[in-house]
Amino acid sequence: MSTHAAPVGGPLVTTGTRLFAGIFGLGVIAIAWRLLLGLGSATALNDGYPFGLWIAFDVVTGAALACGGYAVGLLVYILNQGKYHPVMRPAMVTSALGYTLAGVGVGLDVGRWWSLWRVPLFFWRWNFNSALLEVALCIMAYIAVLWLRLAPALLEPYTSGPDSPWRRRAITFSRIIDKLSVPMIALGLVLATMHQSSLGTLMLLAGSRLHILWRTPMLPLMFLVSSISMGYAVVVFESAFSSVAFKRKPEIDMLAGLAGAMAPTLWVVVLLRVGDLAWRGQVGALFAGDGRAVMATLEIVFFLIPIVMLASPAQRRDLGNLVRAAMAMIFAGTLFRFDTFLVAFMPGANWSYFPSVPETAVTVGLVAFEVLAYVVIVKTFPILSGQTLAERQAL
Repeated sequence: MSTHAAPVGGPLVTTGTRLFAGIFGLGVIAIAWRLLLGLGSATALNDGYPFGLWIAFDVVTGAALACGGYAVGLLVYILNQGKYHPVMRPAMVTSALGYTLAGVGVGLDVGRWWSLWRVPLFFWRWNFNSALLEVALCIMAYIAVLWLRLAPALLEPYTSGPDSPWRRRAITFSRIIDKLSVPMIALGLVLATMHQSSLGTLMLLAGSRLHILWRTPMLPLMFLVSSISMGYAVVVFESAFSSVAFKRKPEIDMLAGLAGAMAPTLWVVVLLRVGDLAWRGQVGALFAGDGRAVMATLEIVFFLIPIVMLASPAQRRDLGNLVRAAMAMIFAGTLFRFDTFLVAFMPGANWSYFPSVPETAVTVGLVAFEVLAYVVIVKTFPILSGQTLAERQAL
């Protein structure tokens, strides 16, 4: 069986891709509604809640779920764990798609979306006191780095065959990217570290309007560490999904190793969360009995669940257990981010927020597009390692 990355193959138009394309089509209608009629008509945002579903999920949670490339990159390039290199390409695909859609989410949430192109270019107008400036610049730059790093894989099918100008251009571009890989990897790791922590910094600007259970200077570090564990969880879930969807042999040894790397980061998150509450004397707030106390307690519980599920080597080699643990980790990180940006935010008694139908349609549509794009990319380009379609049919 080949371990070299190869296209999965198979038809692109299936029942599943039609379904996701249809859902994305509804999302496109909602996007057009927002762009043509404005935020006021398409969202439930108000002066009390300037951030809603598009920021809490599409951007803040979406960027964390897209941390697979960053998390695996830390193992491969910083800790020199080359055995995880086969999952680098699929992790980068999910990262590139996730961050691109997070960028779309930002664009939709900005009032004057048509002026976003000015942010990286009009540097003499930058507000260096703005946390959002760092987030915007880092995410824009990181999207470019991800797609450039992925370009050789996407160009690989065009670098073979008869000689032609297109083939020579593809080979030349791939060689340039390969030569620049070290500084690009370093830049990507720095950018991801900066903006993941800055997303936590952003909510500290709310001051007293952020509930005491989340109002901590440790919030940027919590966002960073939890995003790394979410990145590992997404890579595990994506690999298991690919094994089932494309009838590939699951890479249990590699996934077990990733689960082993995920558990320590989870411990760090829990210790930071509980230790911070104890240091600030706010442990009692967890037992206040109100909705926010319940949500904060649920966060800690769901961060602990994967630790218990991945405690032994045998548990880490059980594919079903790995998937359940990854889903629990994804839910814990998502809940933590939703709580910080929406539940913990206290604009005043007269303000409320619940996502509108167009907001929800846009978010669901973007998620459907990400799944659809992932399927098309792995079927067309050499992303996944293991058995190809032809090899499976020959068995």
